[in-house]
Amino acid sequence: MNATPTPSRRAVLGGTAAALATLTLTTTPATAKSGTPEATWPTEYPLPDGWLPEGIAIGGKPYAYQGSRANGGVYRTDLRTGEGSVLYAGGTGQAAVGLKLDHDGLLYVAGNTGVARVIDSRTGGLLTTHRLADPTGHFINDVTLLGDRAWFTDSRAAALYAVPRGRSDAGIRTLPLTGDWVQLPDVNNANGIVGTPDGRGLIVVKSTPGELYNVDVETGYAKKITLVGAADVVNGDGLYRIGRTLYVVQNRLNLISVWSLDRTATTATLTRTITDPRFDVPTTAARYGDRLYLVNARFTSPQLPETTFTAVAVSI
Repeated sequence: MNATPTPSRRAVLGGTAAALATLTLTTTPATAKSGTPEATWPTEYPLPDGWLPEGIAIGGKPYAYQGSRANGGVYRTDLRTGEGSVLYAGGTGQAAVGLKLDHDGLLYVAGNTGVARVIDSRTGGLLTTHRLADPTGHFINDVTLLGDRAWFTDSRAAALYAVPRGRSDAGIRTLPLTGDWVQLPDVNNANGIVGTPDGRGLIVVKSTPGELYNVDVETGYAKKITLVGAADVVNGDGLYRIGRTLYVVQNRLNLISVWSLDRTATTATLTRTITDPRFDVPTTAARYGDRLYLVNARFTSPQLPETTFTAVAVSI
């Protein structure tokens, strides 16, 4: 997620517009394939006013979990109806940005100021708070599940953090990023994160200047992924992968760029882009059926208690 000021939309498009000129900008209708259960489900639903959403997670059941930057709360929505309620109320000084839901019902939450939390998605109970780094100078931003660990990014430090999955708080590991990785000062670096198709590594998006990296989980060596079809993924935020297809949410550009990864996940070729008039600075995406659901963070709008927020679905 990236709530820090960035160049105007016209400026940030400069690096990618020329490369995209030969591609058709595809607006994907927010509909589901006829005959699927979700065909009649809503494709847009409200979140509480002033929620300040960033992350979204969906598991095997049709429920979406959306985090709040305002107080660290988690809001659960029934995708079948669009109706929801607060699952976890959060608290003063908390934030909930990236989220991932495990098969056992545990919800892993990137907590911004150096912490990660584990919440029971069935009861809303806070199970564990992990201290990953000092509160200042760190931004624990997003999370993915790989092997027996939940992996968290830090936008303000060149490191990933590996937390054991489950209820244990033992054995937290800090993995410094090396290789091609160069940490830039005073901007958000590492952001969205997913596993590689072979399950042996991690793909991390660097929001500024807009790069993808393949990270070795044993050594921390980060190899820059070669992009074909566009110069960058500037403002890259949440990542979602299906097989060798990688979806990159580029928040302030109001689009999702769709990439085909090669066998080693060291080259990514742009295949299309997804836009929708309902996008209002979407940050992250989660999948249910043939849809991606995204939360609109509305970073370019006033972030006030009365500001309205929504989540939207697009077909993939």
